[in-house]
Formats: sequence, C-alpha cells, structure tokens
Amino acid sequence: MKEILLSLLSPRQNRLRSEIEEALDMDLLGREAERGDLHVPHLSKRVLNMVTLLCAPVRDEAVQKLENVADPVCLLRGIFHVLGLMKMDMVNYTIQSLQPHLQEHSIQHERAKFQELLNKQPSLLDHTTKWLTRAAADLTTLPPASPDAPDSSSVACPSPNEAADRPEPVSPAMVLSQGFLNLLLWDPENEEFPETLLRDRARLQELESQLRQLTVLAAVLLVASSFSGSILFGSPQFVDKLKRIAKAHMEEFHSRPEEAMLTVSEQVSQEMHQSLKSMGLAALSSDNTASLIGQLRSIAKEENCVRSVIDQRIHLFLKCCLVLGVQRSLLDLPGGLTLIEAELAELGQKFVNLQNHNQQVFGPYYTEILKTLIPPSQAPEAEGASL
Repeated sequence: MKEILLSLLSPRQNRLRSEIEEALDMDLLGREAERGDLHVPHLSKRVLNMVTLLCAPVRDEAVQKLENVADPVCLLRGIFHVLGLMKMDMVNYTIQSLQPHLQEHSIQHERAKFQELLNKQPSLLDHTTKWLTRAAADLTTLPPASPDAPDSSSVACPSPNEAADRPEPVSPAMVLSQGFLNLLLWDPENEEFPETLLRDRARLQELESQLRQLTVLAAVLLVASSFSGSILFGSPQFVDKLKRIAKAHMEEFHSRPEEAMLTVSEQVSQEMHQSLKSMGLAALSSDNTASLIGQLRSIAKEENCVRSVIDQRIHLFLKCCLVLGVQRSLLDLPGGLTLIEAELAELGQKFVNLQNHNQQVFGPYYTEILKTLIPPSQAPEAEGASL
C-alpha cells in the first residue's frame, strides 16, 4: 500500500511524501502491533485522508463509501481496490500527457523514413504529383453542379447545404481536400496510387466500403420514409429497426445486390405494415406496397437516382468535414442524410483524422507540389505558404 501511494506522487509533493512515510513506517507499525498498541481505525482514517488528497474527483464517492466500512478486512480490500483504480487513472493521465509528444515523434519518424526512400528514388512522388494534378483539374475545369445533385468537386462548401455565390479561388487546402475525396472513388485497377498514402490504402478502402453501405442505408430509409413520413419515422426505435434490417444484408449486397435488396424490401415493407397496424392506422394499400418494394429493389442498381443523389450528398458532407470540421458540418446536413447522422459523424471523423495525420507527415511535400500547380496570382492572398 505504501509503495502504491508513493508511486502516485509527483516529484514536488514532498510534504505528502513525508506524511505517507511517517504514517506507514513499517518498523514503527510492527512494534506497535507487537505491543498491542496498533490502532487500526486510526491508521485507516489516515490512509483514507491521503487517498482523498491523491485521487481524482471521480473517485471521491468510492472513498466516502469506505469511511463507513467497519470491518478491517473489507476496509483494506476496498482501499486496495480504489488504489488500483487510481493507478489506472495515473496511467491514463500519463498516456494523455505524452500523446502529443509521441504523435509528433511518430510524424517526424515517418517523414524521415520517407525522405530516405525519396533520396534513393527521386521519382517516388510521381504518382502523388499526378493525384494532386487531377484534383486541381477537378476544381478548375468541371462545370458547376445543379442544386439537386451537387458535385463535391465544384462546391466551395460555405456550409453543407449551400454553395457559394461565386467560385472561390483555388487554394492548396482545397486541392488537397479534393484529392482525398477522389481517393474514395479510386479505381482498384489503377496502380498509380499516391506514394504518400500507400500505408493508408487499407484504411481508405475500409472508409470507401463504409461510404457505400451508408449510401444504400440512407437510400432505403429515404424511400421508405416517403411512404409514411413522420408517422413512423418520427420514432427513433422504428428507424433503428429498419437500420438493423438493412445493415444485416450489407455483406450480401456487395456480392448479390439484387437478392439482398429483395430481402430488405420485403422485410421493410412487413415492418412498416406491422408498425402501422400496432398504432391503429391503416396499412399501406397493395399498390403502395408494390411501389415501395419496387423502389427499394431498384436501389440495387448503381444508376438508381436516389442512390446517386445520396452518394453525391455524402461526398459533399465529407468535403465539408475536411473544410469546416465534423461538428459544424453536422449542423446543416444535406437532405436525406439526417436519419444516418450518427453513422455519418463516425465516418466523417475517421476521414478527417486520416487526412490530418497524413497532411502532418507529408505536408511539406504537398506544399512543394502544389506550388507548381497553383499560380501565385490564382492562390488566395491569405493562403499560407504551406499546408
């Protein structure tokens, strides 16, 4: 117990260190025990007072409960339990304190290793240059998208639901954001993957898979909601049921989309029928049921209009996450995405974290490449010299 308490002290807590040494002097306590003078309740009180001084506020309630424990064995067991929790608190605090330093070390180490490879192979940034060149071209040559189907490469993203009144000058940050969005549409047969992102390729593929699944999920919910509106979809429990139905068939959708959507359409229709019936409302007519099933089944087709619009809006949301951050982007979600807000927040945060770390490591290389792609006269005056 003494060693645990001492391990929780900072180097400057000399006074408390002395108190612990005095209160838990093993030689003195041993002599008192031999003489029968050891006062366990008093000793326990002193230990509890020291624990109170050292523990985090979240542990105060546990310490207060120990003050009412009379049995010495139970009291000691409780003290050791709290001390164990305090050790974990200290470990977590230490890790959090060191995390920025460890992250910076990781960034510098990863960049140094890449520089070593670049010194041996000067063409190592060729694919990265092509990737950023394509992103810059997407921003400067593609026509504006229509309001109903916004294209993520042509929206300045002042907010997720509104385009800018006039095009903003192309900046290095905009080009890099567009480049990362293009990675989510990467052709698997294209072997010219950016060298700076090879280590992140598996994670990007996983994000791409999640994006496809969310596109289908949002399309299913949007089609289904058009047949009942807020009557059913005002209930979070009902929405969760439909989400579980759709998510349960996502793996099958990847290999057999028609079969998967047939099952989903039938189960969604049945769930809506039962929910309306349980609420004492009229069920969908046979014509509406057939239309619902037909529209849901058509989601299996890549060219499905609902699926296409949802896909474009999710890409727009992700672009806004890179520009504005996830939380601000969630405040004004594009239509059709509100029912998958939680899932979008998770996807957006993963995407932003990946981009941020990659940019911290390879930002100097991106800056040099982008200088050749964006003429100084075209770049915004307020834009910094580096990313």
